[in-house]
Amino acid sequence: MAVMHRTLLATCAGVVMVAGTGAVNAGAGMVAPKADLAHHGRASLSQGRLAVSVETESRGPAKLENATVRLDFSVPLAGAGELSPSCLWSGDTTVLCATGPLRAGAAGRRTVIDLRADGTPDELVMTVRTHWNGGAVDPEPGNNEHEVLVTATGAAYVF
Repeated sequence: MAVMHRTLLATCAGVVMVAGTGAVNAGAGMVAPKADLAHHGRASLSQGRLAVSVETESRGPAKLENATVRLDFSVPLAGAGELSPSCLWSGDTTVLCATGPLRAGAAGRRTVIDLRADGTPDELVMTVRTHWNGGAVDPEPGNNEHEVLVTATGAAYVF
């Protein structure tokens, strides 16, 4: 028998959003779907302003009802940054974003966030990774985790 899991993410204001649902291998004969989840994008830093754009896609063979991308930063962020409606804070240095449905082999979902660092750092390290993948097995997890050094030049660093 398949067990349905629902991951809920809560904001400080008490608003709850569904990060995703998916079947988990919970019984004999149940096979988790395979989906090669990939994250790519760019980040820039200038005078403490951090602009991030992440595109998440399922390269297949399965589609995903939802996934959650985790963005970790090496410096604390000011809490007043502009988050996409699908994102929420998970501490001073972490943002979690739900992707919504991802069709296999189709164009990905883009998440754009505009943040402020606490202060004006010369550089920061951003780590992008899958936080939750809808219960799928990812045969190539290397393309969904990136560590990016972003210097305060205003140039876009691509990952």
